[in-house]
Order: sequence, then C-alpha cells, then structure tokens
Amino acid sequence: MTETTTSAADAARANAGGAHAAGAPAGGDAAGGDTAGGDTAADRTQFGFDVGTTMSGGGRTGTIRTPHGTIATPAFIPVGTKATVKAVKPEDVDALGADAVLANAYHLFLQPGADIVDEAGGLGAFMNWPGPTYTDSGGFQVMSLGVGSKKVLTTEFAGKDRSDLQTVDKERRMANVDEDGVTFRSHLNGDIHRFTPEVSMQVQHQLGADIIFAFDELTMLTNTRAYQEESLERTRRWAERCVTEHVRLTQERTHRPYQALFGVLQGAQYEDLRRTAARDLGAMDFDGFGIGGALEKENLGTIVGWVCEELPEEKPRHLLGIGEPDDLFAAIRRGADTFDCVSPSRVARNAAVYSRDGRYNISGSRYKRDWQPIDPECSCYTCAHHSRAYLHHLWKAKEMLFSTLCTIHNEHFIVQLVAEIRGAIEDGRYDELEAEVMGRYYAKR
Repeated sequence: MTETTTSAADAARANAGGAHAAGAPAGGDAAGGDTAGGDTAADRTQFGFDVGTTMSGGGRTGTIRTPHGTIATPAFIPVGTKATVKAVKPEDVDALGADAVLANAYHLFLQPGADIVDEAGGLGAFMNWPGPTYTDSGGFQVMSLGVGSKKVLTTEFAGKDRSDLQTVDKERRMANVDEDGVTFRSHLNGDIHRFTPEVSMQVQHQLGADIIFAFDELTMLTNTRAYQEESLERTRRWAERCVTEHVRLTQERTHRPYQALFGVLQGAQYEDLRRTAARDLGAMDFDGFGIGGALEKENLGTIVGWVCEELPEEKPRHLLGIGEPDDLFAAIRRGADTFDCVSPSRVARNAAVYSRDGRYNISGSRYKRDWQPIDPECSCYTCAHHSRAYLHHLWKAKEMLFSTLCTIHNEHFIVQLVAEIRGAIEDGRYDELEAEVMGRYYAKR
C-alpha cells in the first residue's frame, strides 16, 4: 500500500456542520442551500470511506460517507449529465435504488452556467436530489467532443500498430492541449473557452457536488507511447495544481460542506505508466481516485488490478464511464468501488433494454403482442406495470413515455445488479453469481 502524505489540505479540517435544503437559494447565512456554518473551512471529516468485506483479487465492499448521505459499495452511479438523468424524475432515480448521481462539469459550465447552479444551492438543490452527488472534471468531454475519441477500444483496433492510426488533425480539432490547460470550442455554439486545472476546480466548487475530480488530459489508444508518457506527466502536474486550488477554495467557501477531491489516473494500456500514475497520485492528498482513460475492453480488469495494487487501500476508487455487466464483474473483482456510465439511459432511449437473458431491442415486431414485462425477474416500476407490447406501441407511436419507462428499467437493472454483486461478496458467493449472470446474459453471443 502506498503511504499517503499530508498537505495544507489538513487546514480544511474544521469543526463545521453541513445541511441540505433542496431548491432553496444559497448565499452566506441566508436561509436555504447547503451550509457548512461558521467562518472556518468545511469539515473534511464529513467525507470518509470504510472498507467492509474483502476477497482475493482485490474486490471489496465498503461505505462512502458524504455530507448528503452514504453510498454502499460496490455501487453504480447513474449519470445525470445536465443535472438530470434523461427522461426520469429524481424521485424515480431514488426509487430504482440509486444512492448517488453524477453530473458533468463541462455541460453545466456551458449551460446553464456554474454560477447559476451555485446560486441555487449546489447541484443537489438545483435538481432536487437530496442524496450524494458527483461531478466529473470536464476533461473527458473537452477532449472527446473535440477530438472524437472513444472510452473503450474494441477489437476493431486490437493488436494494431497505433502509430499508424490517425485522429482529427490539429487544425480541425475543437480542443487543443498545452501545458497550462485546454482551449476548446463549445459544441453548442462554437464559442471558445479555456479549461485549466484551476478553472475546473472553480467550476466544480460552484456546482457543489460531494465528490469532484481533478482535471486530467484524456489520451486515446491511438496516441503513441511517447505522447502517452508526455501526457501522463502533464496530468501529474495538473493534479498537483488541482489539489492546491481545491485547498484554497475549500478554505474560501466556508458556507458549503466539504467536497471530496478524487485524482484521475491515466496511462492507457501500459502497465508501467498506469502503476506510475497510481503511485504518483496515491502520494498526493486526494480523498479518492478515478480510473480514467481509454482502454481495451479485454484488458479492463487487468488495468484496474494494476492501479488498485498501488493505491491506498483506505480510499475509494471510481471507474469512470463503465457500465456493461461483464466490465462490472471484471472491475469489481480487481478492486473498483464505484462506476458511472451513460449507456443504460442512452440505449433505453433507442429501444435497447436489459434482461437477465441479455439485451434486446423492444422495437422488434415480435413484441407487438408480447404481454410479458421486459424482464419477468425484474422488480422495477416498468416491469411491475407494463408489458413489452405496450412499450413496443409507445416506441412506434414516438411517445415520450417510452424513454421514461425504459430508462427506469435499464438503470434499475444495472443498479440492482451491482447491489447483488455487493451482497455476493459479503456472502462469499461472488464466483457463483458471476458464472450465473454471465452465463445467461451473454448466452446468445
């Protein structure tokens, strides 16, 4: 285990309380909003992580404590990119079993603006979500929307010499990286903006999520080894700057609860780079860690294992942008604690639904007179009340309710699958559950 160091962030540990008032305005001692109280910096002890049951290979259960509640881990965190899980109400997200939601700093920076969310009392109050919240740094969207990269590189590129693979040329990119930060064009209107580690921290402090992420450079598996090394060192320097700015903002914004800062590990598919990133950031004063970057699907579990072997055991690890059942099993086995992914809601809006026997498209004509629920074994609202035939009808009729019902089901399916995995770790039957779920879900491959 890497020994962690302390820094000026320890000055953020003060005796102040936290409260949440959804929908109320923020501001100093005014009524409503999230307040830490007093004139001292937010109390860092409001955040913590307790390890529960562990298993060979690195997998574990645990509990993340935040100012707005706890997260039982492993846990899947639904993505509410623009302060909403698309098509569903916050009450629906709570009912399907989610402990927390994750929003995106890039999108909220562009619209409505981080200052608006701050004025509302922070992300949770703005969207009327009383539980824990996350925001990512904006780094992934700044680069992926500007360059056109993918999170997981499939077998389309496996084994190829990536020096021959080309990305968007610099003149046509909507995002360009330099030592200080990233200059990018808004995907909404083409306006030019600038993100630096300091700006990302300022935006995320205004958004007010319980867990925020350091600004990092997203690389692609199509980048050369030399560029991966250069980028990794830049992300390390940016991480140091994020910690410094986070400390300053925590001491300055005394009217808000403590926000936990997670460092983000890059390094692509290279073991030495991934381990270096984990050791470097593991020695910094982060509250937890995000495992980021593009990766080959077949190596996901291996990469998670590399970094978890180097990271402090007492701090939580979040795997960014992953949510398929096989990926969840692989990552949890090797030590990842939490996950987020847009896939459950995105594919739901395009008629793809999950079941214990695999994913299928409810738009197919075979479901026109199918009176079964999406998944007969599912306990979600949609499966308790509606048939495949009804959902097929909604899809054909282009009714908005279709997206709502299918999103409720898909999010419930993944959230509950991870909860089931958590229970299996505690009961010592992880291997049995993995064999059962994987055997059925991917049987038709």
